[in-house]
Amino acid sequence: MIFEARALSFAYPAIDVPAVQDVSLAIGRGEFVAIVGPNGSGKTTLVRLLLGALAPTAGQARTLGRAARSWSARALAQRVGVVAQREEPVFPLRVRHMVTLGRYPHVGALQSLSSVDEAVVDRALAYADATHLGHRWIATLSGGEWQRVRLARALAQEPEVLVLDEATGGLDVRHEMEVFELVAGLVTDPGLTAVIVTHHVNLAARYADRVVVMDGGRAVAVGLPAQVLTQPLLEQVFAWPVTVRSWRGVPQFLPLKRGESAQHGDGS
Repeated sequence: MIFEARALSFAYPAIDVPAVQDVSLAIGRGEFVAIVGPNGSGKTTLVRLLLGALAPTAGQARTLGRAARSWSARALAQRVGVVAQREEPVFPLRVRHMVTLGRYPHVGALQSLSSVDEAVVDRALAYADATHLGHRWIATLSGGEWQRVRLARALAQEPEVLVLDEATGGLDVRHEMEVFELVAGLVTDPGLTAVIVTHHVNLAARYADRVVVMDGGRAVAVGLPAQVLTQPLLEQVFAWPVTVRSWRGVPQFLPLKRGESAQHGDGS
């Protein structure tokens, strides 16, 4: 297993309600798993527990067969690439330099990059459609461009596991779709494992092998998109009326206006 949660719980100090409550979950090698749910449902906290960034209040979190907290930052970065939800650049860097930082878990901070490392950086920039940004200063990037650079840096680590927390935030439709296409392609060949936290339930349904639906800190449903993304569950979790239609066998949901009935659509 790549990630395992065993009756996992976590509560932030001075907050009465646990952020994660009794979650049990296993993510195997070569899977593309999407974690969805409303704001505050525990999605990011669950991922941080699985990565060992937080110590559980109860239960166990295991990463790549070991206790998640037992990994050093460098050892984990050699195998897991992470694009976190938020990150503000501290130092003025050009894009290419930022992406080369993804090589340092492998070569060390004081070593020069080899031609092989430089080729990996080139490939990562191309994957993220950020080659043309290489000369730009980070501070001049738009939000969407910055997201793509961060994705390129994670890919430069040549990870066997890719974890993306709202990595498509700020992206336009094309680049949002390209991220999902890229991740799905990396899962197929060379066989990465991918975990993506996203609010885009419809894209999760179309690309992920399995979906984890979080609500109130609990994993209220885990399974194939067609099995778990039902109208009753989505209405319960998002506290809003929706209709669910099938697109080539994949559930796609549409939020309704207040008082609107699903029968008021055009039926297509």
